[in-house]
Amino acid sequence: MSHPVSPLALPMPDLAPVPGVLVGTAEVGIRYKSREDVTMMAFPAGTTVAGVFTKNRCPGAPVDWCRGALKGGKARALVVTAGNSNVFTGKAGRETCAQTAAAMAKLAGCKANEVFLASTGVIGERLPTEKLTGALPGIHAALTEKDWNGAARAIMTTDTFPKAATRTARIGDATVTVCGIAKGSGMIAPDMATMLCFLATDAKIPAAVLQGILKKGSDRSFNCVTVDSDTSTSDTVLLFATGTTKHPRVPAAGGPMLKDFTRAVHEVLMDLALMVARDGEGAQKLIQIDVTGAVSAKSAHRIAMSIANSPLVKTAIAGEDANWGRIVMAVGKAGEPADRDKLSVAVGGTWMAREGGVIPGYDETPVVAHMKGREVEIQVDIGLGRGKARVWTCDLTHGYIDINGSYRS
Repeated sequence: MSHPVSPLALPMPDLAPVPGVLVGTAEVGIRYKSREDVTMMAFPAGTTVAGVFTKNRCPGAPVDWCRGALKGGKARALVVTAGNSNVFTGKAGRETCAQTAAAMAKLAGCKANEVFLASTGVIGERLPTEKLTGALPGIHAALTEKDWNGAARAIMTTDTFPKAATRTARIGDATVTVCGIAKGSGMIAPDMATMLCFLATDAKIPAAVLQGILKKGSDRSFNCVTVDSDTSTSDTVLLFATGTTKHPRVPAAGGPMLKDFTRAVHEVLMDLALMVARDGEGAQKLIQIDVTGAVSAKSAHRIAMSIANSPLVKTAIAGEDANWGRIVMAVGKAGEPADRDKLSVAVGGTWMAREGGVIPGYDETPVVAHMKGREVEIQVDIGLGRGKARVWTCDLTHGYIDINGSYRS
């Protein structure tokens, strides 16, 4: 069942090839008919890898597989399926991963633990392993440097638009590229959305350094986005560095040489994370929430997420109702230090409440006008300290129920 493209959708950038990365897709019929649903990437020997995964305690077999493979720090291939998440499939799910990795390793001429796997889609259904492994040789034979845009489409499930981003960076006097694609639109909460995200670069970066850059970037981007507070079983972000482009050697500790590279990776992650929020199931509005004055940054983040995940706040915004009392409620339920008499609330830059009550002479007109737009901004000052945080979410509309009520049909 397809759904109309999100009104918040962004056009897909044209992704330049990343030296050393080969990409391909195919229509295998894992679940969907008449569309590509398997994606493959191949990398040269010496490629390093970093990854961050869901904190859901019922992770899919591919997440377990990637966690194990990541310990080696090396990658030669990636295989992604859409339509079936290979989650809650027990021994069969583990066998699918082992068989897929073995078949891919044979094609790539590498070890099975240099193959990374990811799946997204329906939970609890066995993935048709033979169908998948049988398709791999054909995809491998047709790999090209240019099919990033096709890959962005082939990893989609309930997404209404493909998500991709790219940047270049300088390391010494060399220019390197960072490209990324992501999918995600519902079951999205930090610890990364039902979300898959794959980045690649031609820089040569030690795995441990790469891991630090990815972790920090994910915390600032994907872990600041929520659509519905549900943490998926499949969330995976992987970053591959082929080392194909010559640049000054990066020391084991990383350091200042990687400042521009780190910026590029973090910008790609942020672009992709905001696209996920823009494609929230049924979303009509993108919401940015800024919390200041909390006792710590962590406390500010928890308060911001409490607001972002509140169905009452999200439905008020869907209905363009300037009900600031719901924001106060969401601050109070976060379980973090807050004082009603020091709290201030603004929407669209207009302060509505301060010191425990509505501001004298408050006029709702500019707030109502702001809420009619596609992008809504909420500011909350806790008034207790210097902790601050920024998170993003979307409104909660009838469309969310329509999409999720018919997900398997």
